[in-house]
Amino acid sequence: MFSQAFSFYTSRFTPNGMIRLFGIETEYGIAREDQDAVDPVVESMELVRAHLTASFERRWDYGGEDPHEDARGFRVSGLQQDKEEDEFAKVDAHRPFSFHEMKSDLVLPNGARFYNDHTHPEYSTPECRTLLDILAHDRAGERIVQRAAERRNHALGGPHVQLYKNNTDFHGHSYGCHDNYLLSRSIPFPSLTAGLLPFLVSRQVIAGAGKVGVEGQESGFVPGHYQLSQRADFMETDLSVDTMHNRPILNTRDEPHAVREKYRRLHLIIGDANMCEYSTALKVGTTQLALELIARDAAPALELEHPVIAVKQLSRDQNLKATVRQKNGSTITGLDIQEQYYLAAEKYLAGTDQETDWILHEWASTLSLLTGDRRQLVGRLDWVTKLWLLETFMQEERIGWDDPWLASLDLEYHNVNPDRGLFLGLEAEGKAWRMTSEHDVESALVVGPADTRAGIRGLCIRRFPDQIKSMQWEGIQFSGGLLPRTLEMGDLFEPQAVQACAQIFEHAASPMDALNAWNSRKELRS
Repeated sequence: MFSQAFSFYTSRFTPNGMIRLFGIETEYGIAREDQDAVDPVVESMELVRAHLTASFERRWDYGGEDPHEDARGFRVSGLQQDKEEDEFAKVDAHRPFSFHEMKSDLVLPNGARFYNDHTHPEYSTPECRTLLDILAHDRAGERIVQRAAERRNHALGGPHVQLYKNNTDFHGHSYGCHDNYLLSRSIPFPSLTAGLLPFLVSRQVIAGAGKVGVEGQESGFVPGHYQLSQRADFMETDLSVDTMHNRPILNTRDEPHAVREKYRRLHLIIGDANMCEYSTALKVGTTQLALELIARDAAPALELEHPVIAVKQLSRDQNLKATVRQKNGSTITGLDIQEQYYLAAEKYLAGTDQETDWILHEWASTLSLLTGDRRQLVGRLDWVTKLWLLETFMQEERIGWDDPWLASLDLEYHNVNPDRGLFLGLEAEGKAWRMTSEHDVESALVVGPADTRAGIRGLCIRRFPDQIKSMQWEGIQFSGGLLPRTLEMGDLFEPQAVQACAQIFEHAASPMDALNAWNSRKELRS
């Protein structure tokens, strides 16, 4: 009764000219249970390298990454994280490996990226065009990191390493789950800010992962509460290019991984890491529709007085009755904000395609159930599911919200080990709403989406691994000729062009033959 497989055709371009392309970056919490003191940098690096069956080879090109560019039209001279990286460098100096060896940056045959983000293994899904693909590749990421943990544990001689798809260690530290969207640069950034801030503040009512206690970098962990979101406690400002300090609701990093003159990448760091597939689908799907409303200049005209305060107020009210102040002096609930965005999307976007209509239907149904019989959302929304689990446990054990036992259960909800993870146990019992099939996930483990450039990236990893000199999101540089040659993918988004390019690389005898054929095709079409 909880399982539903779905497959939708999504338009290549929405009626307002937007391309649907999104991805999720997940930093996993990592723990060694056999030691009180471990080097988290080394442990995360070893976990990533456990994925390999051969020695590590540096291929990822960091030249295209510049976190100092700000989407508001300027370049920052320094970031808080620069200072932290300098401190890390001093600490790292004693370690017998270089920065790039520490990162252990891998590009996988499914087009994903898997690397060590200093103290956390991070999995970045390939670029996806449909919700089914993003769900399958997000789940594939869970399998990939868990299989790496199993190999690492085999080497250690016991089940010592555990991985958690969550956002807090309950000691005042947070790590992220970032959802990313391709946008046209023609959309003014102030319009994005105005249109997205109220939506992101309230999105936690449908996409929060749930959390025991209140937490901060200075205050540490304080039990006794239940929240909707794990990241809300760590939001510090409305807008910022920083990600590790002064964390913003809306990140302003201008790193498009595409042709800069035409595109921008919206990099959202406010989201929780979801275990429920339904929560992930709603998080990504509703955000995509909110962006399409902004592109049409049709987003609700809402302006919150203090968005950072509002994020925390809404998160700390599981009854969803909390109101936040608007600049016009009125107050509004998180549910009401979401309903205004839903109504605008229903008015302007209904009938765009089957996937849009599915999002609209489930968005409306979820908002209705949140005000009615919330029990029907167990297995669909993480914060509701976790709350139900914890309340059931508390009743059986006769304990209160201040019991430290609950933080341990909260953590185990997110364990990606199927033998230990509480959510995965519920899913195995058929109590979670499954939207992907095992075939979907197994396929996502080995190949990328056929209608995005990630599919080409993965194809080249499978066919020509020894002839790849370097790669990044928007290009692959091949060796083998007199000079390295590059497949440029900074503007390769139209599905028919993607599939034509993939077909050439699938059948070519060498990368050079493929590049010659692809460039000839482009010249003929131009």
